[in-house]
Amino acid sequence: MFRFSNLLIMAAMFSGIVPAWGQGQMSERAREAAGLPDGEGKALVSTVCIACHGVDQITGSAGYTQAQWRDLFSNMITLGDAQATSVSKYLAANFPPRPGREPVLVPGPVEVTFKEWAVPTKGQRARDPDQSPDGSIWWAGHWKDIAGRINPQTGDIKEFKLPDGARPHSLISDDRGDIWYMGNGNGTIGRLNPATGDIKVYPMPDPAARDPHTPVFDKNGILWFTVQRGNMVGRLNPASATGDIKLAKVPTPDARPYGIDVDSKGVVWVAYNGSYKVARVDPATMAIKEYEMPDKRQMIRRLAIDSNDMVWYLDRELGKLGRLDPMTGAVKEWQSPSGEKSGPYAIEIVDDIIWYNESMKRPDTLVRFDPKAERFQSWAIPAGMGGSLRNMRATRDGNLLIHQTATNRVGIVTIGKN
Repeated sequence: MFRFSNLLIMAAMFSGIVPAWGQGQMSERAREAAGLPDGEGKALVSTVCIACHGVDQITGSAGYTQAQWRDLFSNMITLGDAQATSVSKYLAANFPPRPGREPVLVPGPVEVTFKEWAVPTKGQRARDPDQSPDGSIWWAGHWKDIAGRINPQTGDIKEFKLPDGARPHSLISDDRGDIWYMGNGNGTIGRLNPATGDIKVYPMPDPAARDPHTPVFDKNGILWFTVQRGNMVGRLNPASATGDIKLAKVPTPDARPYGIDVDSKGVVWVAYNGSYKVARVDPATMAIKEYEMPDKRQMIRRLAIDSNDMVWYLDRELGKLGRLDPMTGAVKEWQSPSGEKSGPYAIEIVDDIIWYNESMKRPDTLVRFDPKAERFQSWAIPAGMGGSLRNMRATRDGNLLIHQTATNRVGIVTIGKN
């Protein structure tokens, strides 16, 4: 009898994916896959897609045309033409584009241009690009234990293999050009020397700090980072042979520290993905003070600091951009152009202009907000039909680095003058 497990082996052959679940997980996903609509192509979809994703990522998607589905999964797996046609026809027939996820695009005076690169290894979920001092663009290949480098002038791309199981959630370049990655899968932080390929690994001193998440350097070269499910904030001293890692538990249970930034005074600010709060971390003592946002339904995914040390944050739950004045505690919020269900996610500030995206819309959008005029402008991200921008950083010349995880794209947004 031709069983589901046989199809799973076929999926691995087609895609190069070795499923990472145990027998119980496979059985659970097999039961989920059995609930997909019947039709030609179902068996193949039940393996090549469900090998990595839950069924809800198909059934709960915005829905796409056959060409869009094929473009989306072609960045994740490699299938022969007949298999790709079968999968895309099945998905388009059963999960076509659905109304309600279209963004509200706001016109305005600023022009931007997008340049994107498809990264080589499929299915890696490229994310969190950063620029090193030599101008190279680096990204983290979360699902494939990769750190990648793009030469934006030539388009040359090189991928570096990280230790198995690292599952780098994010990375950042230091001033020397070494690349620091967050070992989200094995409770480590690693430093990659691009010139030699050597990697030094710093294990977390507490096993509860199992998922280092997002890093930032302060002006003294100390690496600060969040530990989302471990509910901690940490710091690492690169000058120490051992890293001299220190961890602090945040006061709110299950706050899920996520985004992180540093103000001009060296104070560390942290967004709580599991709570309606942001936190201030004293850089000397690691004492933590929490600030409540107006609505307890809010969840603050990421934040960024402007030149006046105002804390700008994104509420993904209610679709808002907000500003906290740390001196007074005053908060002001603006509804994102695409509304409550827009899912603001990544944020960066360039010349005191706020940039962020609306991750729950299709296509994913790039949004500009001018605080002085309190005016929005927005654009559709070219590769944003199936992807989501999860972190955004400025280049050294004042442009933006973006990515799309599902479509495995890394890119630059060049900002024109208004």
